[in-house]
Amino acid sequence: MTTFRDRTTEPTDPDVAPSAFARRREIRRGQAPIIAVVAVGGAIGAAARYGASLLWPTAPGAFPWTTLAVNAVGCAVIGLFMVIISDVWAAHRLVRPFFGTGVLGGFTTFSTYAVDTRHLVDAGHARTALVHLAVTVLAALAAVWAAAAATRRVISWRQR
Repeated sequence: MTTFRDRTTEPTDPDVAPSAFARRREIRRGQAPIIAVVAVGGAIGAAARYGASLLWPTAPGAFPWTTLAVNAVGCAVIGLFMVIISDVWAAHRLVRPFFGTGVLGGFTTFSTYAVDTRHLVDAGHARTALVHLAVTVLAALAAVWAAAAATRRVISWRQR
């Protein structure tokens, strides 16, 4: 019976598919730059979001306007960005993960949205929490749609 150690020292046959270990190692090497740019972009986006919360703090029990604005603005930028990189600009393969997933994913903060909602409920402001839940989702969807539509209109107008 061969052990794992015996199998790892056997010569590789070029006609045989690589082992699962080798495939995973190749995938990790290919994914490493993507993971790195998402992490760096996420740190930048989260720092920008944190900066917004320091500039415009929300009082306990008050409607979290800063979180709403950050999410709406971030979603608008996502709408604009996705149209530009899909319809106009053939971007480098790391631009979308860096800016779209990383920066804007770290900036638009639906986890803070959930925490803000929970704080409102805990403070006895359930109605405000429900309004916050609904308005944030509607504002984010409207922002991404409006920005994408406006960007497409500008692009088509400029191409005439």
